[in-house]
Amino acid sequence: MIRVRHLTKEYADLHRGRFVALDGISFDAAAGQVFGLLGPNGAGKTTALRILSTVLVPTAGSAIVAGYDVLTQPSLVRRQIGFMSANTGIYDRMTAWEMVEYFGRLHDIEREPLRARMEALFERLKMNDIRDLLGAKMSTGMKQKVSIARALVHDPPVLVFDEATAGLDVLVARALLQTVAELREQGKCIIFSTHIMREAEKLCDHVAIMHRGRILSAGTLDELDARHGHRDLEETFFELVSGHEHDEAPTTQGGER
Repeated sequence: MIRVRHLTKEYADLHRGRFVALDGISFDAAAGQVFGLLGPNGAGKTTALRILSTVLVPTAGSAIVAGYDVLTQPSLVRRQIGFMSANTGIYDRMTAWEMVEYFGRLHDIEREPLRARMEALFERLKMNDIRDLLGAKMSTGMKQKVSIARALVHDPPVLVFDEATAGLDVLVARALLQTVAELREQGKCIIFSTHIMREAEKLCDHVAIMHRGRILSAGTLDELDARHGHRDLEETFFELVSGHEHDEAPTTQGGER
């Protein structure tokens, strides 16, 4: 469903010179699977997801999403993806129904099929009590529900969640994770970016631990446990990231790190 090979993104920086945001990452994600991208802030997770959703153009490498190339077929890729992040915007002067309908029309869904689709979504996500509520009057949890509905309205086979639980209270975050699990059971291919290890342990079938634009290790939780000798994902994560930091620490004149 998603095939990424040697994906690289570089920027020109006036102070640092060439800055490598992604350094040749490769991974595969299948239908009916949650693939977790784990890493601290600045690891390159969001850059990778923006390339997959065609917002950014890679410097090198390739990415195929549901059979379409992000470089040569971006409009077709966008039809295959639903994207949600903690920063997904909600229009203050539109109701929940109007916002989801607007995005459905952007995907060229005809009015009657769109209405039927929205009725089912609002029922499933328990949104009927906010369908006429303006965005400006919504709580954070309500806004997250609208964001999920607008990502699902065109029934995409691939869903991207970029730090989607950031800033949410425990109850709202738990409901979001449950929704992601249900979408996996429906056969969706899901990319789930987070820096919260507990979320990854509960939800992800495969994970890739990222740091400074590179994938340090990837596999199922059992594979990572066997490879690195920890039964706890957080311990594996800290061992890899701290070791990588040590390896890249600048050398002093005396040759010490």
